[in-house]
Amino acid sequence: MNCLTNFLFLFLFILTSLLSIGQTPDSPNKTATFSGSVGLTNNGFSIIPSFSLNSPAIVSTLSFRKKRFSFDPDIRVALDAKNGGFLWWFRYKLIDQKKFGFRVGTHPAFTFIKRLDTENGKTTEITEMLRFLAFEVVPSYQITPHVGVSATYLQGNALQKHGPQLTRVLFLNTSFTNLKLSQNFRLNLFPTIFFLHTDGYRGDYFTLTVSVSHQKSPISLQSTINQTFKSNVPGNKDFMWNVTLNYNFKRFIKRN
Repeated sequence: MNCLTNFLFLFLFILTSLLSIGQTPDSPNKTATFSGSVGLTNNGFSIIPSFSLNSPAIVSTLSFRKKRFSFDPDIRVALDAKNGGFLWWFRYKLIDQKKFGFRVGTHPAFTFIKRLDTENGKTTEITEMLRFLAFEVVPSYQITPHVGVSATYLQGNALQKHGPQLTRVLFLNTSFTNLKLSQNFRLNLFPTIFFLHTDGYRGDYFTLTVSVSHQKSPISLQSTINQTFKSNVPGNKDFMWNVTLNYNFKRFIKRN
């Protein structure tokens, strides 16, 4: 059993344990919030959607929030558990107003890749772990209850001397949320333009995420497309897409 499989089993155990301590959404004694989604997709995208696992994957975004602090694990693992990534976000809202917000965050990241290794004339496929340390700066503004804009600057630095060394990305985001399709169905749209710089290479992209949900169901259907405007990043694909079936949840944790 490889280390990625061990990580995945540990994550599923922790997730199952935390889901069992849920409280009702209107709990007056809540001190922290645990929310997120767990999904199955035909193509696991990275947090930078110009990169993907190119295979079916389990994708999970979680958030443990208390006041302005949050711990937000981000898990993306191929179904064969041979490649994927684990990000452990630590975030703080410097400004948390009704309209304007300003957030900073940092995370260690562990990315698992498949590569060929030759030893004593024999070539085998192995899984290697790459380590990164990243930070983000995110100003946001809520124009209406359903429309918001934000910008995200993300920088990642490698902790080993091989593989990608320095990655910088600027995301310009718009969100259209909780749009009424019918009495119970809701639509969310998240269009983004982003500019990627990595080790001397550059790419400009458009990405769009669309999700449809039912107010009385924890299940939602989501799809993301990523279109390249221009890029000289090695291995870049002009167009990518995926479809994801998500289970969404939100729990409150009471005081003792």
